[in-house]
Amino acid sequence: MLIYSLGIGLFGACTRIAALFNSKARLSVKGHDAIFDTLKAKADPDRKYLWFHASSLGEFEQGRIIMESVRRDYPQYGILLTFFSPSGYEVRKNYAGADIVCYMPFDLKCNAKRFLNLINVERAFFIKYEFWPNFLNELKKREIRTYSISSIFRPEQYIFKWYGGFMRKALATMTHFFVQNDESRQLLNSIGIDRVSIVGDTRADRVIQIAQESKQLPSIEQFAAGSKVFIAGSSWPADEQLFIPLFNNRREWKMIIAPHVIDESHLKEIEQRLEGRRSIRYTRIDGQDISNYEVLIIDCFGLLSSIYRYGQIAYIGGGFGAGIHNTLEAAVYGIPVIFGPNNRRFREARQLIGLGGGFEINDAHSLQITVDKFISDPAYLERCGKAAGDYVMSSKGTSQLIVDSLNL
Repeated sequence: MLIYSLGIGLFGACTRIAALFNSKARLSVKGHDAIFDTLKAKADPDRKYLWFHASSLGEFEQGRIIMESVRRDYPQYGILLTFFSPSGYEVRKNYAGADIVCYMPFDLKCNAKRFLNLINVERAFFIKYEFWPNFLNELKKREIRTYSISSIFRPEQYIFKWYGGFMRKALATMTHFFVQNDESRQLLNSIGIDRVSIVGDTRADRVIQIAQESKQLPSIEQFAAGSKVFIAGSSWPADEQLFIPLFNNRREWKMIIAPHVIDESHLKEIEQRLEGRRSIRYTRIDGQDISNYEVLIIDCFGLLSSIYRYGQIAYIGGGFGAGIHNTLEAAVYGIPVIFGPNNRRFREARQLIGLGGGFEINDAHSLQITVDKFISDPAYLERCGKAAGDYVMSSKGTSQLIVDSLNL
């Protein structure tokens, strides 16, 4: 633990140095500097809080529906939401479902004590991969129940290696694990932890909720009306160099492209790849009729989860980089999802492949074969889409199972 704590301290120091040159690091430092002042100003000393911690946006979405459920069912508790990443905090710092939103301090003993002295935490919830030994040990000392939500474990994780003993001890302090699959349960059992329930992925409930509440987008409805539409969500250049040339040669299909990175140079790069196909950016529609356009580029955030409803095939970006983005956001609408090879860590992607609702591609040729089969066989396309939608619906109710078991 000493080496771990020294490493955390060094990481914090390096972040401050990086802040001199990097905007994301600057946001992190600014946010960390405000943590304790925020708690002093906003925490009600006479109220108990349920603390939810998410690394970034993806983990936030996994915990969000549980936060909203306990807020509805147990309004006597305040909600504290913390993030590790600036990309999560900056987007959700004004989230109305929480009473207090701030960063989580770096995992040092002194920070854990100071943090918990400033707010009366009744229960703590760490989402997916968030395990911080110093905080977990301090929570245990204070007899505060802690839970791991939507966690998933794999044999290759350092937790299960000879050098992961300090983390195994930290995990043993947790009150209960709500894991995604049986492999995770077995791995925890192998290190002496049996306070485990298999409940699946809470994101299923969240994407079902999003689909039910999805925004009506008249311009996109006009664009898609009467056409077959291919939607690429959270795409990167490595993805775009595969699917754009393919659909440039299939003019009977329209494209909606929602790139992961929205900056002018990337948007221009996409437009150059389109080879004369009539395209328009979403922010430039300005009330005009776009039914005759062939490609719509989504150059803003917050719409993608509602846009998938207008497509017949979805491509999920990131599979040729760090890892694929959220496949369930598209699958919930009953359309097949295609993604690149870096999907092994994503349980839902592997299960979608097994059920015939998800498709891994490795290059332009495999993408062409997959897409052409969809185009040439409408019944096959419909069958694959149904498999994707049924998979999401099969996990419905996961969040309520967790809330009901907390006995708040």
